[in-house]
Amino acid sequence: MKVLLINGSPNAKGCTYTALEEVARGLKDNGVDAEIFHIGRKPIEGCRACKSCYKTGRCVIDDDVNAISARADEFDGMVVGSPVYYASASGQLIAFLDRLFYSGFGRKMVGKPGASVVSCRRGGATATFDELNKYFGITGMPVVSSNYWNQIHGNTAEEAKQDLEGMQTMYVLGCNMAWLVKCIDAGKKAGIPPLALPPKTMTNYIR
Repeated sequence: MKVLLINGSPNAKGCTYTALEEVARGLKDNGVDAEIFHIGRKPIEGCRACKSCYKTGRCVIDDDVNAISARADEFDGMVVGSPVYYASASGQLIAFLDRLFYSGFGRKMVGKPGASVVSCRRGGATATFDELNKYFGITGMPVVSSNYWNQIHGNTAEEAKQDLEGMQTMYVLGCNMAWLVKCIDAGKKAGIPPLALPPKTMTNYIR
């Protein structure tokens, strides 16, 4: 069993990474592998709304979005981490997630647990937390909680480590994620079929 952890910060080893490392420790202490993927600092283009992925299952922009999407079957859950910019997630991460979920990854993750973690200097954490959790809510992914909202505070990685409550929140999140992943696996082995969503009903308000 393995959980994908996405580091949506431009900084490879900053506060967001520190939070995800603690989530990974909770996972590993409970027998679940964790892989941290850093989206990096190179520009990530937003969705072009070309809908080519509807036919091919791949985004027409061939970058790490397709590389991660192709590996969806490897992962039993995912955690998305972001710094807080103006009470929102990083622009690179939002562009990445919009295309990732829309181009087919989301359909492969139905029934698999998801969670988000955010790091901030002071404020805007809960707004960003809500923003990221919406990707799971629209996809049919159970959202995993901790013993507090998944936020950590600090301006540097070393400051984040001093947020003892935030660090514990991350560790407990990893433990809870591992527990749910193992429960889902046990259910499959007991013959409980995987979650199957009905065909999507699409409506609008133009009559």
